Amino acid sequence: MSISATASPVVAAGAVCWRIVDGKTVVLIVRRGDRADVGLPKGKVDPGETPPQTAVRELKEETGLSVTLGAPLQTIQYTMPGGKEKVVHFWAAEVSDAAVAASSFFPNAEIAAVQWLPIAKARAALSYDRDRDVLDEFEARVTAGRVRTFPIIALRHGKAIPRPGWDGPDATRPLMHRGRAQAISVAPAIAAWTPRKLISSTALRCLSTIEPTAAVTGLAISLKEAISQDAFADDESGMLKLVERRLAKRKPVVLCSHGPVIPHIVNEIAKATGEPDNRALRRAGELATGEYIVLHVSLDHPHDGLVAFETHAPHPG
Repeated sequence: MSISATASPVVAAGAVCWRIVDGKTVVLIVRRGDRADVGLPKGKVDPGETPPQTAVRELKEETGLSVTLGAPLQTIQYTMPGGKEKVVHFWAAEVSDAAVAASSFFPNAEIAAVQWLPIAKARAALSYDRDRDVLDEFEARVTAGRVRTFPIIALRHGKAIPRPGWDGPDATRPLMHRGRAQAISVAPAIAAWTPRKLISSTALRCLSTIEPTAAVTGLAISLKEAISQDAFADDESGMLKLVERRLAKRKPVVLCSHGPVIPHIVNEIAKATGEPDNRALRRAGELATGEYIVLHVSLDHPHDGLVAFETHAPHPG
């Protein structure tokens, strides 16, 4: 899934928030006070945002819940009453008991109430078939035991000073102003998946790209020569071992590397998880500067293929 926030149509983002209560999966619905309908929590992308960031912010504003995004669900599109088109991106988002206890929700003019319901009851309560379609996809993942996931995020460094214009070693090329802006733009969106580890190539342009994400998340950056362009060209084994370790850890991680290296990282993750040969996935791994791909691996069935993958770009502004 490739996502970019645009001015037209209206772009929004939300999630199927879920948790386990008494052994059953329950999901969150919202009752909107302004329209007296029942839906899944979502909201419009603000200027300067990209959809993953929006989803987390809107969930906090609408429901009082601080959440971590899981794997993407379908994107829906419909015509609003005024005739304008609206596109809404959805993710699954497991909600912890601590997040529920800390919720700051109170009824307001926009959201009159929030309610946790079993999937069947939530489906019956929803006002729109388009929301039911999203919920049906979510339920299929629950049934398959593939709703709990962890992400491996491969981030390509931002736009750097071109090699012909740089006198020093290639690894010391710095980011251009555009590259620094790209790095700042993607940081809050990457944080939507709450990474637990940040790993960067030793090249300056990669380290500088992941630094804003480190600032947002409060995580330290681990430098790994194995995913640098020069080291990979000499020997792929270091990258292969690093990917193997990250899959074994089953924790959300960001790997900041180079355009020629990332497709190989993606391919290795696909092979290790049993993902069938997938032309769309291969294309998705060919990132432009500042872009990233999120590979969602099942926690319970990590060798049954990827649950989903998605690519994201910096905000175009």
